[in-house]
Amino acid sequence: MLIGLLALQGDYVSHSRVLDEFSVETRLVRSPDDLENLSGLVIPGGESTVMSRLCERYALLEPLRLRARDDFPFFGTCAGLIFLAQSIAGSSRNFAQQTLGALDIEVQRNAYGAQISSFEAAVSLEMPTQIPETIHGVFIRAPRIVRVGEGVETLAFHEENGEKTPVVVRQGRTLAASFHPELAGETRLHQIWLDSIS
Repeated sequence: MLIGLLALQGDYVSHSRVLDEFSVETRLVRSPDDLENLSGLVIPGGESTVMSRLCERYALLEPLRLRARDDFPFFGTCAGLIFLAQSIAGSSRNFAQQTLGALDIEVQRNAYGAQISSFEAAVSLEMPTQIPETIHGVFIRAPRIVRVGEGVETLAFHEENGEKTPVVVRQGRTLAASFHPELAGETRLHQIWLDSIS
């Protein structure tokens, strides 16, 4: 198994450390050639607008979109979830944000507030046929999932004021979280994703 780490912007290093724990071979992805022979690609947190613009600049956007249409395995966290989404709430022609459309979801950027409003919280992981468990989430300028399409599974929720919000979703072999499991030393989502493509 060879896993790529989109390494144009964002904290791909933290994901690399988690994957090292699973003894998975990794490759930094900065050009279309780096996509060859990959088993999957991790899209880290960071700044989603900058990430999409850099993918355009380095001719990665269309190769990634082609893979998204072919059920190529992606794993995204925070900005990575935004980049994988089908649409962004409130976007317009003047909003220069490209997405891959790998997940039939709509997201709202920075929905939990600015950097100063970042927080950590327990989220409920509810995998099919398994006993629900709690995992630790780090929310930094996190996006909110505001629509989930019919083909998308919700695997984890964050509950606040009695309202449950999806925070981990899966469609085919693509998994994404609105928070940063890699910053909390949380490895279970990486394991779930790797199991789905091994």
